[in-house]
Amino acid sequence: MAKGVGGFLTKFAPDAIPDHLRAPNQPSILDSDQVKALATVVPPRPPSFCVGCPERPIFSAMKLVERELGPHHVSADIGCHLFSINAPFNIGATTMGYGLGTSSAAAFNVPATKRPISIMGDGGFWHNGLTSGIGNAVFNKSNGVTIIVDNYYSAATGGQDILSSRASNKSRSTKHPITRAVEGIGVTWVRQIDRTYDVAKMRATLREALTTDVKGPKVIVASSECMLNKQRREKPILDKAVKDGKRVVRQRFGVDDDVCTGDHACIRLSGCPSLSVKASDDPLKDDPVVAIDNSCVGCGTCGDVAEAAVLCPSFYRADIIQNPNGWDRLVARVREKVIGHLQRRRERVRPSLT
Repeated sequence: MAKGVGGFLTKFAPDAIPDHLRAPNQPSILDSDQVKALATVVPPRPPSFCVGCPERPIFSAMKLVERELGPHHVSADIGCHLFSINAPFNIGATTMGYGLGTSSAAAFNVPATKRPISIMGDGGFWHNGLTSGIGNAVFNKSNGVTIIVDNYYSAATGGQDILSSRASNKSRSTKHPITRAVEGIGVTWVRQIDRTYDVAKMRATLREALTTDVKGPKVIVASSECMLNKQRREKPILDKAVKDGKRVVRQRFGVDDDVCTGDHACIRLSGCPSLSVKASDDPLKDDPVVAIDNSCVGCGTCGDVAEAAVLCPSFYRADIIQNPNGWDRLVARVREKVIGHLQRRRERVRPSLT
């Protein structure tokens, strides 16, 4: 009866009952038996970048530079790139507000052996970062480094167009490069990277910014399209092409179990959700090897990270061809026969460990 009266009063006369009865604290979902059961079979993952996100390799490059030059103070900003504060990157010491990454580093504009690094998104840059951050750094002769993450949209809020968007917009003025804006406000050291997935180039550019003798603020504009928006645009087109019987090639990446050493450094330097582990059939390997699941979008970050960090060369790229033509089928048959022959020969000469 008490439950019924309480429910009636909550619905029709909520002001007549105390706050703690009107809106009681609900039990945590983590206390659910179903969730507890999932926790025994599903490995926990921290919040992170999407699969194929072009911002992920930026922070992979920052970790590699950190290994060479040591840690620097990093001022983070509001946006997708703030996921960098979580594992495996753990990059970002302060976060003030939208477009305030460079502004929050102003306190470090003092003589020092290491330069502060600031992160800013393209949306935050146009929101207020151009004046409060870059303009302030120019005026105060800052020697810090700003990385502007340019993914062509205001991606964190749904992919709205902004001034620097690459797409044509009938009702808005787009295609205004960020580099021209920062140069126009007085920055002389500016670098544009048009493919953030090139981890080696990203690392070299950041290293140059942190070690150059050029005075004044340094700005790196790291540009690659938001993978979510890219998939939303391209997937319907590719699906229609497949349905119409057209030849479509999709790229996927995989890991060679025989080459993978099982040290998982690629996961620690990338953290891509499509990277996982599986048991190895090799009796000489105690640790599980890395595996790539079906969520892979073929961005290639894993391979670029492995190459830039000089890890084991276990990653390979595979082209998946839908609606193959005659030449594709012929090449596939020849490859299958040659590879099959080599595999059988290897098994014959391989000593048995059983």
